[in-house]
Amino acid sequence: MSYFMGLDLGTSAVKCILVDDSGQVIGSHSVEYPLQQPYPGWAEQHPEDWWNATVKGIRALLEKTSVAGEAVAGIGFSGQMHGSVFLDEAQQVIRPALLWCDQRTAEQCAYIESTVGEAELGRLTGNRALTGFTAPKVIWLRQHEPEHYARVRHLLLPKDYVRLRLTGAFGMDMADASGTLLLDVAHRRWSQTVTERLDIPMEWLPPLYESGDVAGHLLPEAASLTGLAAGTKVVAGGGDQACGAVGVGVVRQGIASVALGTSGVVFVHDDTYQVDEAYRLHSFCHGVPDKWHRMGVMLAAGGSFQWWRNHFAHEELERAQQEGKDVYEILTSEAATAPLGSEGLLFLPYLSGERTPHPDPKARGAFIGLNLRHDKAHLTRAVLEGITFGLRDSLQLIRESGIEVTELRVNGGGARSPFWRQMIADIFGIPVVTVNSTDGPAYGAAIMAASGVLQEDITTLCEKWIHVTDRVEPNVNNQKQYEAYYQIYRGLYGTLQNTFHQLSDLAGH
Repeated sequence: MSYFMGLDLGTSAVKCILVDDSGQVIGSHSVEYPLQQPYPGWAEQHPEDWWNATVKGIRALLEKTSVAGEAVAGIGFSGQMHGSVFLDEAQQVIRPALLWCDQRTAEQCAYIESTVGEAELGRLTGNRALTGFTAPKVIWLRQHEPEHYARVRHLLLPKDYVRLRLTGAFGMDMADASGTLLLDVAHRRWSQTVTERLDIPMEWLPPLYESGDVAGHLLPEAASLTGLAAGTKVVAGGGDQACGAVGVGVVRQGIASVALGTSGVVFVHDDTYQVDEAYRLHSFCHGVPDKWHRMGVMLAAGGSFQWWRNHFAHEELERAQQEGKDVYEILTSEAATAPLGSEGLLFLPYLSGERTPHPDPKARGAFIGLNLRHDKAHLTRAVLEGITFGLRDSLQLIRESGIEVTELRVNGGGARSPFWRQMIADIFGIPVVTVNSTDGPAYGAAIMAASGVLQEDITTLCEKWIHVTDRVEPNVNNQKQYEAYYQIYRGLYGTLQNTFHQLSDLAGH
């Protein structure tokens, strides 16, 4: 029997899974690494930490599953998008990578849009310049760390750096490259227009692949470190959102997904390349060859719930440890005791700024409507409802773009909660389903590995390996009540925008 390995290089950990040739996951292992935030709004990681964690994770997974390295036929990669890995001529890392959630590049985004032209940039890349993207990070390095910029000879994204260490080969997939702001998304090639206007050397950019293409083979030294066989095929893989969508079978029109990770993403498959004229949605290449996708991104979805847990759920954390339970299960159970709408309490989940539909790094979180009746259960429920309202904003834009969504597939940590799944169905007004694959981007990466090795279409593999396990229909009465709250929620950002900016400026970040 042959096995396929999926690696998901996330923001906090690398997750490694093994899948057999029928699509069954036989084991997984995760290894964490730190996040550095040297200043407010900054987010960095050391690429060496990714590499060490990946090597450790692969070896531990093989030991845990008792699978011989020679039985692994292929490796696929998923990874956090947009992060900038700057390498010198000797392929050495120049400085820590600036991550997707780093917000330092507002000035550089304005420079890019004025230099390239907002309309031209949107036509070519499918997006406007946002602080999370890669190109603004390159400009920031040039303006603020010229001594580092002078040494740059290669620009990679996080997972592509790890794949370079495994194979010695440079490469990047279309889906992840879409988030650099340097790709001609319609034609699936680097944009000469954008790179020339921004004076970013084209030779810094790696060869491009479709997600299932074999992009290299495992080096002997990497094989020795990991326990895998030298020469093992390594496919290009994809950005975490494209891999996550493939991992739950969002590979045809009409199906969308919601990823409830640190960030929150509403993702919809598109057979053609289309651009939101206001650039509120991202238009990217899909992990499926010659297909595209549109998505809206909330910067702090699960991140907002995690913030609430870390700072205000000490009793629940202690109870979870004593009872051997998941603290989030305890919190959602408490939230379920509060009434729908949290008795007039709303939460804005802009704890890291926001991207969709408000591309504003100075947006801030807020509780609106607090009174003496509110207790912790109300606040916990308001956090969950606020996150879901924010995700609904992206669905609204997708609907307005002309794409009909008939089914929503939920993945990520929040998908485990029946209470939250029902809330999503009620607020979105469409059926919410879960599928048998629960490993998200890592599973999508494994599918891509199988596609490259077996030379079988990604869509066909998804149809063979993925099936629906649960379906939640919207509650009509709840849907009507939530609609009223959602309309109030939609107006809050516009009302508070100036206040957010004033507070941000006063605090100096």
